[in-house]
Amino acid sequence: MSRFHLCCTECGASYSESRALLVCPACVGKQEPGGVTRGVLEVVLEELPSRWPSGPASCAEFLTAFWPISSAEFLPSLPVGDTPLLEVPHLRRALGMPHLRVKDDTRNPSGSTKDRASLLVVSKAREYGYETVAAASTGNAATALAAVAAASGIRAVVFVPASAPEAKLVQMLSYGALVLPVDGTYDQAFELCLNACREFGWYNRNTALNPFTIEGKKTAALEIARDLAPECADVIFVPTGDGVIIAGLAKGFADLERAGLIAKAPRLIAVQPQGAAAIVTALREGRDTVRLVANAASVADSLTVQVPRNALQCLRAVRASGGSGVKVTDAAILEAITELACLTGVFAEPAGAASLAGLHAALAEGLVDRDERVVLLITGSGLKDIPAAARAVPRPSPIPLRIEAVAERFEHFAAEARARGAVFVRWA
Repeated sequence: MSRFHLCCTECGASYSESRALLVCPACVGKQEPGGVTRGVLEVVLEELPSRWPSGPASCAEFLTAFWPISSAEFLPSLPVGDTPLLEVPHLRRALGMPHLRVKDDTRNPSGSTKDRASLLVVSKAREYGYETVAAASTGNAATALAAVAAASGIRAVVFVPASAPEAKLVQMLSYGALVLPVDGTYDQAFELCLNACREFGWYNRNTALNPFTIEGKKTAALEIARDLAPECADVIFVPTGDGVIIAGLAKGFADLERAGLIAKAPRLIAVQPQGAAAIVTALREGRDTVRLVANAASVADSLTVQVPRNALQCLRAVRASGGSGVKVTDAAILEAITELACLTGVFAEPAGAASLAGLHAALAEGLVDRDERVVLLITGSGLKDIPAAARAVPRPSPIPLRIEAVAERFEHFAAEARARGAVFVRWA
């Protein structure tokens, strides 16, 4: 017996669970090829936990109680989620923000937040009896699907731009997925995946289109709230591409409010690169939908989309939270990779480091106060895109095999650190 029903985020119509139901039948007629997804469905759970878990053993039960699955037997034996919320004392000191924290989702099995959505989608696919799950992706969602599918014993078919970072392509190939590099953009890969799923009867994991992607990603909100209880975050910075991570966080905090476990949801700040900022532009201009960003481009490949598929729900979620959006340059993103790594030990890909770049932009605009409880969501590991990270760090030249050369290089390094304002305290 299902413990939930589905509600359209556009027209409010309710539907019972159905194996073939992905979007609202009443709103799907508004769908335009290549446009934002219309009739996005949201899971409404009939029962929610009324108290926080009392110990480690009950944490897993607490999280799965917020998930729309009929039985835990459909979950693969892959430990997804439950990533740490780090205290980051050196970054706090550098920014003068005593309550800043980092949610390190680089520790998921495939190295990104996208594992959360893939875990639940694959579990539902197993529950529904599908043998193949497909997805279009800039890279991380495809890799996440490939990893979870491999652990579940089902087939994964992934459509990715041929320009996807090599590390991500190698990952998904190693997991045994059928990888289909597309001679086109992510948005074009998305449309091809839609057609293929209709043609071959595959279960579609595409972001926003499948309602369980949002449910999977909401677990990050549950974990943040659980780890901060009885307090709650004031602000969360979220790297934003299609908008599903923000929708998932908003859904998680809404469920917690409905359960009476938090008094108020945090403000959500969408962070997008300047070259692919459809959602932030719409937020700033007060529009309810987005305009296509032709030739969208950024060093943060995971955030590079022309038309964010979950834009409508994302815009509503940000505004309902009292949040906002910021644009960041590629240069700021690359700088944030090294700042984050040096001051927290977390090595992020460009999209993941964008949250720190966004914090700097928001501080400059007065969108956050330094004494607020701020969380940076780090969505992907730097090992997924080494060439991008390499652009942010100078490569040292070899030294002679003499102790004097070591001393000279050491002194030079320490002097550079002091010139940067002794941000790196160990070299002050």
